[in-house]
Amino acid sequence: MSRRVLLLRAVNVGGATLPMADLRAIAAELGAGDPTTYIASGNLVADIPGDPDAFDRALGRVVQERFGFFREVISRTPEELVAARAAHPFEVIEPKFSYVSFMLTAPSEEAVAAARAIPTGSDRWEVVGRELHLRYADGAGRPQLKEAQLARALGRIPMTARNLRTVDRLIELAQA
Repeated sequence: MSRRVLLLRAVNVGGATLPMADLRAIAAELGAGDPTTYIASGNLVADIPGDPDAFDRALGRVVQERFGFFREVISRTPEELVAARAAHPFEVIEPKFSYVSFMLTAPSEEAVAAARAIPTGSDRWEVVGRELHLRYADGAGRPQLKEAQLARALGRIPMTARNLRTVDRLIELAQA
């Protein structure tokens, strides 16, 4: 068993309802130990058996079978979460304005270079490994950068964002 933080993209928004009790139950059915969720946005911490990528895919499949929508599952070890948080390249003025988008894979250097041409206003972004770090000048609800355009330029890699408050709490839960 290995401790993992599993992040589901776009849960409990736009009609994609997934009760966290059901997410914990599915994880347990797949062999996870001690499944714990944090807020109702697809954050799960658990001890998982076997290959983490296989577990992520299995969890995504079962969610699709039972709830009728597919959501990519992206997971990290507690150490990877700590490293991603430590690598945040921007001054944190307000933690809820700073985000880490966890990507399934790292984008190519060419994609990152192409994305640099996208206007961002006062918002800032930087790719560090498999994470896209963002700092919104006025909050994520009022972005100056065009997020869809940035995602396309980076290669449409599946990703899911969490603000630094959530990342910090997930680290606490994973290390408990």
